[in-house]
Amino acid sequence: MPRRDQIIAETHSWIGTPYRHQASLKGVGCDCLGLIRGVWRSVYGDEPEQIPGYSPDWAEAGGQETLASAARRHLDEIDPLAVQPADILLFRWRALMPAKHAAILIASDRFVHAHDGAAVATAALSPWWRRRLAYAFRFPGID
Repeated sequence: MPRRDQIIAETHSWIGTPYRHQASLKGVGCDCLGLIRGVWRSVYGDEPEQIPGYSPDWAEAGGQETLASAARRHLDEIDPLAVQPADILLFRWRALMPAKHAAILIASDRFVHAHDGAAVATAALSPWWRRRLAYAFRFPGID
């Protein structure tokens, strides 16, 4: 089973990858979900399911917790207040909207994410982000 330090090292290796909607290729392009998928492939191998195509406004259009539901199928849900480095964070942009942004925590106060208009980068888990944290998950087999 992978270790936290392996997940964090792989996550770091994606920094600088340009943002590309629906992509998941290190150094070429990815979106926030593509980052999670790419780290999964590196530490576990094949992805557990095919990801259907999705539009940039998929969460607003569907109104369902699609991202959280998919995460529950393959990851271990944890209390967002108990996150540790190498855990996955899901954020919602506005109250009462589905979570639609994913990141990987790399330190108690920093995460890596991909967002439109920028390359994969680190960010501080500031109060602004903490207020938007809706769900947290752990890669399987990680204690």
